Amino acid sequence: MRTIAPDPNFENWVCVIGPYAKPIATVKPGEPVVLETMDAFGNKLTSESQDLMKIVRFPYVNPVTGPIYVEGAEPGDTLTVKIEQIEITSEKGFSTIIPDFGGVCGTSWTRVLNDPLKPRIFKHLIKDGLIIWGQGLAIPKIPCEPFYGTIGTSPNLEAITTLSPGFHGGNMDDPDVCPGNTVHLPVQVPGALFCVGDGHAVQGDAEVSGAAVEVPTRGVFTFGLMKKHPIRAPRIVNEEFIMTVGSAKPMEDAARIAFYELVLWLEADYGIDRMAGYQLCSHVAKVRLANMVDTLYSVSAKFPRRYLPRKRR
Repeated sequence: MRTIAPDPNFENWVCVIGPYAKPIATVKPGEPVVLETMDAFGNKLTSESQDLMKIVRFPYVNPVTGPIYVEGAEPGDTLTVKIEQIEITSEKGFSTIIPDFGGVCGTSWTRVLNDPLKPRIFKHLIKDGLIIWGQGLAIPKIPCEPFYGTIGTSPNLEAITTLSPGFHGGNMDDPDVCPGNTVHLPVQVPGALFCVGDGHAVQGDAEVSGAAVEVPTRGVFTFGLMKKHPIRAPRIVNEEFIMTVGSAKPMEDAARIAFYELVLWLEADYGIDRMAGYQLCSHVAKVRLANMVDTLYSVSAKFPRRYLPRKRR
């Protein structure tokens, strides 16, 4: 199985998702490939005593592996990305407190006159699929639930920072981007120009501090194409749910986008009258707040498959 790895040289980090960078590899639909990723800090954290602000050089964080050219992908298609497995390739993960970043503090987008939070690094040992949180807390070990915080395809014109989510995917921080699930992404440029990174060993909903347990990974992916099947926003599917992800500010607009896309999906592919689907979502849908810390917030709307009629398409 072929392995594609990022360039660890800081000067060559890919910190935007867009149409202008040269692809680092080409893959074929149906071909399983291994993609290695650095953590959100480029694997530069080694201890809690480091000077975080000398390492975190905004906006050069959250490097991704890519762009990857998918043969046959054309604008108007949907790229399907099956995440077969995720291996955490380190025996430790890190989380951080970053000044002017997080969900319950002043940030670069939400200005307050209080002093920024002081930077801090937390180191978490990982062994046998369990996270030892540390800091002297007598709490149970936390099971690893690895996923990718950042996954997306290129917009057709702009290059978007890997810190931001959007209609292209990006930094959604949705824990459902995990092994066994398939992510659907819009194709807006030839080859799709797929990127992935920001591996997390575990993350609570909302990622409230702005950091999960950040880890490098080795993942196995299989790509597919739904030809002439345009979508407007990311989707995630598994055996239990079909899901749509909306990213916006304020948070309620992210939820509106997610439910708008979900209701229209129910109508287009499952033959459910739009107003009936709207009402049905009000009765059985679930909501996940994926992130409340990034440049845009991300909300996932989840519809249980057991309430779907036979699919038409």
